[in-house]
Amino acid sequence: MIPIATPLLADEEADAARAAVLSGWVSQGPQVAAFEREFAALVGAPHACAVANCTTALQLALAALDVGAGDEVITVSHSFIATANVIRYQGATPVFIDIDPETYNLDCARLAEAITERTRAIIVVHQMGMPCDMAALMAVARRHGIAVIEDAACAAGSQIRMNDVWEPIGKPHGDIACFSFHPRKVITTGEGGMLTTADAELDRKFRLLRQHGMSVPDIVRHGSQRVIFEEYVLVGYNYRMTDMQAAIGRKQLERLPELVTRRRSVAAKYSELLGNLEGLRLPTEASWARSNWQSYCVRLPDRLDQRIVMQNLLDKGIASRRGIMCSHREQPYAETRQRHDLRQSELAQDRSILLPLYAQMTDADLLSVVAALKAEIAK
Repeated sequence: MIPIATPLLADEEADAARAAVLSGWVSQGPQVAAFEREFAALVGAPHACAVANCTTALQLALAALDVGAGDEVITVSHSFIATANVIRYQGATPVFIDIDPETYNLDCARLAEAITERTRAIIVVHQMGMPCDMAALMAVARRHGIAVIEDAACAAGSQIRMNDVWEPIGKPHGDIACFSFHPRKVITTGEGGMLTTADAELDRKFRLLRQHGMSVPDIVRHGSQRVIFEEYVLVGYNYRMTDMQAAIGRKQLERLPELVTRRRSVAAKYSELLGNLEGLRLPTEASWARSNWQSYCVRLPDRLDQRIVMQNLLDKGIASRRGIMCSHREQPYAETRQRHDLRQSELAQDRSILLPLYAQMTDADLLSVVAALKAEIAK
């Protein structure tokens, strides 16, 4: 079986997790703090806060911005359902706008028309690791005084050129960026997430909210030579990352440049070998974007049935995934009144498939995928 993806974990990660276990400190502690410092340094962010997963990161981002009942948050339906769910968690209303069919990212040309007096934030998704046009988006957001959260769940290691300088996704270029370390991502801690920001007050809120609103973190209390009584200054959550996860994450960070280089090489080979197939639309990378190629998404010719193609690939031992889901088509959002045309989002879900892509993928694996897809198109 050629899987859709597989994480690269080895003895280094196992040894790091073992050391964390044997240290006696297995919940949020010194490894988490070190992981936060190293991640912040890697992406050039003044602050980084580790949490349980990217869903909790996105929710804390909205909570720290005081988004709540009666507010609207603009985002895309074309994303994993967590992007929409976190808006509902806060009692706010998601306002979905369509995507650019070339990049599968939010269509910035449609952004201004979606803004109302109730708009409190924009969640922009760097879909499948491909950076969104942050320069265009931020120009609109700043003109209207609206906060921007980057859903960078898939984008660790991606880069964007801003003012003629290549910068990592996560610097951040909006107000907050949120990352996932799920096994399908380029680097993993099993589960886990991270928020980055340049705003010290937002970072302070993240740290309070992730740990029950506790005024003194337990690592400070346990390390003190004086008795400290903590207070609980707001209603918070238990959204902490463990030290075992962070220890693995630190080793994964060391691998990140190598992993991105390898994934970009695999993506380039796909584009070379699939570029002349009639009716097949390949993903595009803008001149100002460098994707980590978390996924490689192709648009099938109109005459082919998505499910049949995927089943035929699976019968040959090749896993694939359908195009990114649309939240407005799922039951919790079925009755949501859609103000805007989402045609491109729906076409991307219905006509696209994600091909296997991972750092350990061999040339033989890649050629098998290409040959199988060519056979489907030839039919």
